[in-house]
Amino acid sequence: MTTSQGPHAPHSPKSLGSLSVSPLSLGGNVFGWTADEAESFAVLDAYVAGGGNFIDTADVYSAWVPGNKGGESETVIGNWLTSRGNRSDVVIATKVGAHPDLKGLSAATIKAAVDESLTRLRTDYIDLYYTHYDDESVEVGEFLTALDDLVRAGKVREIAASNISAQRLTESLAFSDREGLARYVALQPHYNLVSRDTYEGELADVAARNNVAAVPYYALASGFLTGKYRPGTLTDSARSGAAAKHLDTDRGLRVLRALDTVAAAHEAEVATVALAWLAARPTVAAPIASARTVEQLPALLAVGDLTLTDAELTLLNEASA
Repeated sequence: MTTSQGPHAPHSPKSLGSLSVSPLSLGGNVFGWTADEAESFAVLDAYVAGGGNFIDTADVYSAWVPGNKGGESETVIGNWLTSRGNRSDVVIATKVGAHPDLKGLSAATIKAAVDESLTRLRTDYIDLYYTHYDDESVEVGEFLTALDDLVRAGKVREIAASNISAQRLTESLAFSDREGLARYVALQPHYNLVSRDTYEGELADVAARNNVAAVPYYALASGFLTGKYRPGTLTDSARSGAAAKHLDTDRGLRVLRALDTVAAAHEAEVATVALAWLAARPTVAAPIASARTVEQLPALLAVGDLTLTDAELTLLNEASA
C-alpha cells in the first residue's frame, strides 16, 4: 500500500487527557449481540495483535436485543480481560445513563451504574467514562461532581461526553474549570462522510476551542462507508436498512464514487479511506468502528497506515458537502 507522508499523518497515538490511544477505537456494540463470546474474543485478540488498544462499550449494550437486559458487551469484555490478563495494556471506555434500569445522570444513578459496570468488566477502574446521553433534567454541576468523585476514588481515570449539545458542553467545561473538578477530555459525536452536520459547526468549534478530542461513532455509517452497499445489490446484515438508505441520496452516491477513486489510488479498502478522512479531521483522535468477524478487522486497523493527500481530502470534502 502506498501512502503519502504529509501534515495529516494519523499514525501516532493520540492523547485523551492522561490516556494514550490507538488510531482506531474498536466498537463493542456487537459483542453479545451479532458476535457471540467466542467470536468476540477472536475479534478482540486480533485487534490487540494488530496494535489496537482502545475498546469502546456502554452499559446499555445490547439491551435492544430480545432476551438481553443490557451489560452483555461489558460482560464479554470483562471475561476477555480476565482470561487474557491484559487489563493494563488496553484503554476501556464505557458509558452511563442509558441502561434500562439506570437511566439518566443523577448522582445516585451514576454511582450505582459505575459499580455495576466495574463488576461486569471485572476490573477496579474504567479508563474513560462517558455520559451516554445528556440529561437536561439534571444540572451539569450534579453529574460532574458525581463523576469527579469517581475520579478521586480511583474508579475512573478520565471523563467524556456523548450526545451533548454545544451549549451544554460549554456549560459543563466551564463548571469543571471554575470548580476545579474533573473535566471532559473527549466527546463522542455521530460523525462520518454522510453525516457531517451532526458534528461540524458549533459543537466541533467548542471541542476545538477547549482541547476536547472527538471519538466519532457511526464512523462507517452502519456499514454504508465500507462500500459493500451498492445500487442494485442486497446485503444481509442486521444494519442493512440503516446503511442502504444512503443509496437513495445524491450525496451517498457521490461519496461512494470519491471513496472508490481514493481507494484505487492507494490499493486500499473503501472503509479504510472513510476512516482515514475522519482521522484527518480537526479535533478527531480516533474513529470508532466495530467488527463482527476477524476478517473485517484489517481494513479498519489499516487507518493507522493510510495518509490521504490534500487533494484526496478535498475530493472527499466536496463529495460529502
